Amino acid sequence: MRLLLSFGAGALFGLGLLVSGMTDTTKVQGWLDLFGAWDPTLAFVFAGALAPMFIAWRIARARDGAVLGGSIPIPTNIELDRRLILGSTLFGAGWGLSGFCPGPAMASLSFGGTSGIIFLIAMILGMIGARALRMPKPA
Repeated sequence: MRLLLSFGAGALFGLGLLVSGMTDTTKVQGWLDLFGAWDPTLAFVFAGALAPMFIAWRIARARDGAVLGGSIPIPTNIELDRRLILGSTLFGAGWGLSGFCPGPAMASLSFGGTSGIIFLIAMILGMIGARALRMPKPA
């Protein structure tokens, strides 16, 4: 049941990305182009995501566990450290340069774009490289 609900949630997320235009790299880059052809429509996508998540986190905090069992992972660390700042900067740079972030890149695979495939390969290599850099060196 958990796998089926996970698939449904992922499919709904992907459909939302397609409908909102988040898989269109020019729309994303237009949002980031403040001094050129700025496209403010992405603000509505952000607001449309933040409002239900605000409510969902309020409900989650009031519950003892998840609907299908297990705990609800509520973040407790609010520290801004070097890893968070560097990771956010790299994420933003990649998003701005390519117009993709991980979710829309996955959704773009459904319509056969090669740029999404190239982005996903680069993202996976970056994740592997980051993990290798974090691993402790053998003594």
